[in-house]
Amino acid sequence: MSENCFHCGQGIEKEQILFDEKVFCCNGCKSVYEILNTNNLSNFYELNKRAGIRPSDESSTQFDYLDTPEIFEKVTDFSEGGTSLVTFKIPVIHCSSCIWLLESLHTLNKNIKYSQVNFTRKTLQISFNHNELKLSELANFLTNLGYKPVINLETADKNVDHLDKSLLVKFAIAAFAFGNGMFLAFPEYVGGEDYWMDHYKGLFRTLMCLLAVPVVFYSASDYYKSAWYGLKNKIVNIDVPIVLGIIVLFGRSVYEIVTDYGPGYFDTLCGLLFFMLLGKIFQKRTYNALSYDRDYKSFYPIAVTKVDFDGKQDNILLSEIKIGDRILVRNQEIIPVDAILINGEGNIDNSFITGESATINKQPGDKIFAGGKQIGSSLELEVIKDVDQSYLTQLWNKEAFKKHETGLDTLTNNISKYFTFIILGIALVAGIYWATVDLEKMFQVISAILIIACPCALALSAPFTFGHIMRILGRNKFYVKDTLTIEKIAKLDTIVFDKTGTITHRKKSSIKYEGSEIKDFDLQNIKTLLKNSNHPLSKSLYEFIDISDDYFPVEHFVEISGKGYEANVRGNIYKIGSAKYNNQESKNLETAVYISKNNEFLGKFIFKNEYRPSLSNLFKKLTDYKIFILSGDNSSEENQLKELIPNCQGMAFNQNPEDKLNYIQNLQNQNMKVAMLGDGLNDAGALKQSNVGIAIADDSNSFTPSSDVIMNGEKVVTLDKYLNVCKGSITIVKMTFIISFLYNVIGLSYAVTGHMHPLFAALIMPASSITVVSFTTLSTWILGRKHFKKQA
Repeated sequence: MSENCFHCGQGIEKEQILFDEKVFCCNGCKSVYEILNTNNLSNFYELNKRAGIRPSDESSTQFDYLDTPEIFEKVTDFSEGGTSLVTFKIPVIHCSSCIWLLESLHTLNKNIKYSQVNFTRKTLQISFNHNELKLSELANFLTNLGYKPVINLETADKNVDHLDKSLLVKFAIAAFAFGNGMFLAFPEYVGGEDYWMDHYKGLFRTLMCLLAVPVVFYSASDYYKSAWYGLKNKIVNIDVPIVLGIIVLFGRSVYEIVTDYGPGYFDTLCGLLFFMLLGKIFQKRTYNALSYDRDYKSFYPIAVTKVDFDGKQDNILLSEIKIGDRILVRNQEIIPVDAILINGEGNIDNSFITGESATINKQPGDKIFAGGKQIGSSLELEVIKDVDQSYLTQLWNKEAFKKHETGLDTLTNNISKYFTFIILGIALVAGIYWATVDLEKMFQVISAILIIACPCALALSAPFTFGHIMRILGRNKFYVKDTLTIEKIAKLDTIVFDKTGTITHRKKSSIKYEGSEIKDFDLQNIKTLLKNSNHPLSKSLYEFIDISDDYFPVEHFVEISGKGYEANVRGNIYKIGSAKYNNQESKNLETAVYISKNNEFLGKFIFKNEYRPSLSNLFKKLTDYKIFILSGDNSSEENQLKELIPNCQGMAFNQNPEDKLNYIQNLQNQNMKVAMLGDGLNDAGALKQSNVGIAIADDSNSFTPSSDVIMNGEKVVTLDKYLNVCKGSITIVKMTFIISFLYNVIGLSYAVTGHMHPLFAALIMPASSITVVSFTTLSTWILGRKHFKKQA
């Protein structure tokens, strides 16, 4: 009796290899087992019994071509400073254990830094040390694990996957068989004692059977695979009852024509799969549309500073960047496109791409990849590649998978988990009953129950609703990272506002200068240095200083977050920041920027902030939320803020970035669901710590990947509308759940009592999905029009 390999589950044809009291078919399977066992990943075999795939016997040199510099550059997404990023197409990814193993690669090989699976696209993104691990070795490593990457011109060009053509072929076969099957079955439906019909009915029935065979064994194959993979992983997914229905219908039909008992249900079966595949195509197109919206409509509201050849600067939309344009990137700004460094000292932090915070020095003429962040003085870059909005979206979403999903997603999963067992139980009870009453009708009843109960509408309701809401919010300059964020916004009970640049205008403020006279030479240098900062006060001061906008080289730029920054401009060292940073004492409660030259104090610019209009109306509408104010400035405007926000629960001033983060954490420790609204680098930690971080952008190049939402500064005063839309979306999802359940309850009541034909059940199934999608589209449009009349 032949044994099966412990790793791959295949029969052992050649010699057996014994190791660790287990039997393997080859040294490859044994090696993979050793790797998993050594790295404490032996749970792989518990998650998925015999899930391994026999390693390929092909030569280990099959991927050597990947190490050719030209091909390496074409295949990899990013390569710099010893770290490369590559995305492989892995078609054999099929279940949770595959994802678990592939996202644990860093524990198998120390030169792999992280790996992330995109299950829907069957892709694997890997960050690795290319100095220690060649790309060819990485491809061989995956192949030996049983996950051979598919590498061809299409994958190298990063083409987007289109609708699966095989699904269209399966649908076409089902449509052909359904149409012709109905034609052949028509005479028997008409009935009568016709000699000709009685003589040829055997031929018609045989032709119907032949038409149904490719439909059952090919068109329905995806349902078999899904059900089998689920059962292999000890999960009874929703395709199990569908497969049972198909088997029951086909088996019963074959029995009837063999015994000459009746014509069977071949036409019904083909019709059933025709409508089910139609629903599947509809659902795929729906998800593709939503994916497109998430990639390209979740648009960053950032203005890129374009520099003309005569030195003139202009803010343009990110989407308007063209190859050959020159752009200015300031300190702490994300580089939005692949570019060549023209002027400045590049000190690039690629942590948003690689996960590592190490910086790379760049000199004029060097290439800089999109997604890197400049640390230091501003850079002038020449664009060499068009903006890839989906790539930037991917960077923004990188932290999303690390957050725990809650609420409706869990509710949907829990419902689906028990749904199948409930349906199978109903089908079993109904089958037992009808077997004692009418055996022929039993097959019809069971088939109708298993078909009508398919929860396609249930699965569509949440993602389709949230997808529409994301689009509506985006049109109104409130850009949400993912659908889960909408759900989290709906659960908020606390809102923390940063003061400067969030509830105050960045540009609108009354400024006066106190100190010794500053010469034009120094004013030009100071304005040049101010250009390198994204701090709201620096931007306001830059606009205030009325002098020619010349740009001079900035050297040795250093910024201390929350205090200030300094640099060498034309041979002089200037320091711009707080009083303490300039070795001064703040005598009055005032907001001021202090300036020193070569360690000699020059003077200070005093700011009187202007608050955004209609703020008092906003806080009157936020009565259901606890409101808190944080600020890095002093408490000079505390009384004014108390008048503006009478329902404020607390204020904290002189807060450094760590203080802000700890403040948010303390509120969360009191079981509060906190949203943080901030605009600058000082707020990055607090935005990341909060349940929902909302980054405020006012015609700025600032980019905050740690945030969940990017919001246009002008829209802050209408924050209540966005909160209400998110809450309303939860209500819509619950209503779609009710619609889906009503379909099932009414349909099941007819099916159980034997009043529903399986073909009608197959018609009802996609109809329920269409109803849910139509209801969602209409209700989200109404919700959007209610709060945003022009852009819904």
